[in-house]
Amino acid sequence: MFTVKSNIHQFATFKQFASEFQLGANDLVITQSFIYEPYIQGLNLPCHFVMQERYGLGEPSDEMIQNIMNDLDGYQFDRVVAVGGGTVIDISKLFVLGILPNVTDAFERKIPIVKQKKLVIVPTTCGTGSEVTNISIAELKQRHTKLGLADNAILADDAVLIPELLTSLPFKPYAFSAIDALIHATESYLSPKANHYTRLFSTEAIRLILPIFKGIAKYGPDYRIKHLEAMLRASNYAGIAFGNAGCAAVHALSYPLGGNYHVAHGESNYQFFTHILGIYARKNATGAIADLNALYASLLGCPADPDTLYAALDNVLSCMVAKRPLREYGMKAEECESFADSVLSTQQRLLSNNYEPLSREEIVNVYKKLY
Repeated sequence: MFTVKSNIHQFATFKQFASEFQLGANDLVITQSFIYEPYIQGLNLPCHFVMQERYGLGEPSDEMIQNIMNDLDGYQFDRVVAVGGGTVIDISKLFVLGILPNVTDAFERKIPIVKQKKLVIVPTTCGTGSEVTNISIAELKQRHTKLGLADNAILADDAVLIPELLTSLPFKPYAFSAIDALIHATESYLSPKANHYTRLFSTEAIRLILPIFKGIAKYGPDYRIKHLEAMLRASNYAGIAFGNAGCAAVHALSYPLGGNYHVAHGESNYQFFTHILGIYARKNATGAIADLNALYASLLGCPADPDTLYAALDNVLSCMVAKRPLREYGMKAEECESFADSVLSTQQRLLSNNYEPLSREEIVNVYKKLY
């Protein structure tokens, strides 16, 4: 019913973590310069460091991962240490499989998925929850979509929470990642795979996140600074929840938008979030969504009827991330059909977790409505 296979640690500083984990010459550390320079460089660690941004910006892709692997061909390492946000983490998970001649084969499961290296993940954003999940998401350039590899072989041996590393995170990536955490908690709560154990984590994540968002809406972005540890913990809780129960249609429908128009993951998810919840509520208002709506209503201080509730939720979330017509990202009207077909052919892993099934016509209509 419930599994957490990664050991979870927390340290006040990266220096404490480096000492406790004895980071050394046999460690491959994948990170980014803006994290390395203030927090790691002065420690003079003998690890082999890879700066991810040198291989491309934005969401992870198969090309990005392959180019790093090609540059590391022949390098010997025993442990992979990911210090970064979702892009760094998703990339690093593939390196536990060793140096692959064609990383796309792993995502398409054309090769055995066998863990060869230990993995330590240190998140520096507060949304992916990926430090405790068995999923890596990447854009497959030739297929113009994102695809997930879900396998216990890529689970972290150790997940390490260091609130210090969030202090330099700008508001925009904070907002994108934090909204993603809320969506993780919500979709996993509604998943048919959810149970009392997973919903403990989903519920507590929502209880932590929403008051922080309300504070930001009232007092401005700097309100987040006093609550970084709570937000990091909430992200971890949400990761544990969706690592067990899964995400669903919100994530599935966002992937073609992100893959084709390079919209940030949390931003693209939010475009679909409350609209999908509204569809679920209309199709089955008496199940788990009624309990979820009651939880949201108590935190927002508004009635629990879906129309009022989701409008109030959007009002808070729009202070974090704007909701925009999909055409403003570059999406074309005719892509409502092709995006739906792409989702149905490549995202059944997610669609199987829908609170209520969505037909092709319903998915097309979501894109048309939000277009």
